[in-house]
Amino acid sequence: MLLTITRLSILLLISIVMMSCRGQKSEKPPIHPQQNMMNQERFNAQQVNPFFEDGRSMREPVTGTISRGGLRHDTVLFEGKDDDDNYVDTNPMEITRDFLYRGKEQYEIFCQACHGGTGDGRGIIMTGGYGYVPAPTFHRSDSYEMSEGELYSSIANGIRSMPAYNTQIKVEDRWAIVAYIRALQKSQNIPEAEMDQFDVDLAQLMREDEERREREAILAEARAVRGDDDVSVERGERLYIQYACQACHSLDGRSLVGPTFADLYGSERNFTDGTSAIADEEYLIESIVEPAAKIVEGYDNVMVAYDFLSEAELQSLVEFIKAQSDN
Repeated sequence: MLLTITRLSILLLISIVMMSCRGQKSEKPPIHPQQNMMNQERFNAQQVNPFFEDGRSMREPVTGTISRGGLRHDTVLFEGKDDDDNYVDTNPMEITRDFLYRGKEQYEIFCQACHGGTGDGRGIIMTGGYGYVPAPTFHRSDSYEMSEGELYSSIANGIRSMPAYNTQIKVEDRWAIVAYIRALQKSQNIPEAEMDQFDVDLAQLMREDEERREREAILAEARAVRGDDDVSVERGERLYIQYACQACHSLDGRSLVGPTFADLYGSERNFTDGTSAIADEEYLIESIVEPAAKIVEGYDNVMVAYDFLSEAELQSLVEFIKAQSDN
């Protein structure tokens, strides 16, 4: 009888001890009898791995296989082309308000610095004198005539000096940017009389435009104070390099994106509309300030307008171009 009571007492004590441990956390590390899964050997990217014959830790996919989610069978969605390898005319995504705002967000992250907030090609990178090839405006006939697939391909694969963004922008976001570019094109061509039907604060937009004009006036005044009235071939050459004119206009007679400056001054220029003119000072300044006014035969309308240059800067560029015809 005593033995039975003793056993029951021990069992009761064990039960109490076990129950008292429930819900409590131990500060001691857990016991792992098998350590090879907890502390297994691993290799970082680009690190040598002696296990493989080629010594590379980063392995290529097995030949003939495609990773999960990597199948690109829908050419319209992933390439912007149909089965006949032609660019598609319609955005394959559903165009909703949220989709457009997504495009706006991505455009402002990846595109605005060069193409500008309104798509006019006057982003801070282009107007800051950093030496980049000018980005074309989206508000020109060539851009309007580009299909949705061609715009998508330009984003994904790059075009001319513009790099490819296929590793930075997701497929759906590329199409969202395309949709937003189309929205920008439409928004810039709506008559003021029709603006009332849209949820837009026109007065605020006009105030912002006035503020921008005031800032440009202050900048022009500052240029004048620091001696912006200097006109010289040397200054024109500096501007030629500063604004990356050499990327499109050679000095040795080679035809690049735009006509060469060699022997340009005083030559006859034939335009796509069938007219012609002599490349005098008036023509050269117009071509710099309003390049879409006269398009030379054999070239595309891709040059951004440099209407922010001062009169002295324009004259210096003209003098530099003249010097290329005096040699």
